Amino acid sequence: MKIVFMGTPEFAIPSLEKLVNSNYSVELVVSAPDKERGRGKQISPTPIKQFAIDRGLKVLTPVSLKDENFIEQLRAVQADLFVIVAFRILPKDVFSIPKRGSFNLHGSLLPKYRGAAPIQWSLINGDKETGVTTFFLDERVDTGKIILRETLAIDDDDDFGSLHDKMIILGAETVLKTVDMINKGFYELNSQDNSLASPAPKITKEICKIDWSKSVYQIHNLVRGLSPYPAAFFDYNEKSYKVYKTKVIESRIVNDQQDSFVINQTKKEIFIHTKDGCLQILELQQEGRKRMSAEEFLRGSSIL
Repeated sequence: MKIVFMGTPEFAIPSLEKLVNSNYSVELVVSAPDKERGRGKQISPTPIKQFAIDRGLKVLTPVSLKDENFIEQLRAVQADLFVIVAFRILPKDVFSIPKRGSFNLHGSLLPKYRGAAPIQWSLINGDKETGVTTFFLDERVDTGKIILRETLAIDDDDDFGSLHDKMIILGAETVLKTVDMINKGFYELNSQDNSLASPAPKITKEICKIDWSKSVYQIHNLVRGLSPYPAAFFDYNEKSYKVYKTKVIESRIVNDQQDSFVINQTKKEIFIHTKDGCLQILELQQEGRKRMSAEEFLRGSSIL
């Protein structure tokens, strides 16, 4: 079976690698154009493009997915299947090209968390379970018929970084399993129940700012969902602090300020008392400084 693979970030690499190492033929890889990356702002390829080049695969990086020349190049491949992992929204003129359709890997148990940041929102909302879904593309984003869903437990100490890494592995296995099912014709399609759909919008700076009027567990889960990137933050005494790791503990101070917080620190520990509990800050980063443990931070600094 001839496959065209489309993807951009590191999340998509294990899925492509599984296909390259399989009995299927990856005829073409499509990724985003090169752009400035990192602190040095050097022009560099996407992780998927670099992986494809290293494996000797043909790569296209169209600026516009509606470009007629690009669409003609796709048609010329005469692919049986398009596999999409962490890529852009495809127009119908593209996803309708292959004989057996185009499927996408999504980082949630659809129809839950449709949108750009499903992994983050599952943590922010305190879920105990998540998973991945493969589905055939339709004209409406993340609404196509489901091919396969695989579940994954969320551990209490998971943050975005650790859960993302677990889902990379599960996602790659699910992609290959889905391709096998399509190749053999052994699969059942299930329509999504739109009444059960929930949004997973792009993470903005406003979302990252800690709202101290929320419950202690809501704040703790926000930190988990945004660590290590882009990180939850708060401003205090004209300084900004990113928070990477917290722990909910029994409060030693009653905080009657419903829309604010009280900070208490020892020589080694930082506690923030909210309206209904206490949050111990374990790792943080003051603006202009490096990330460190609370104990390291307090050796030469103070929040108070």
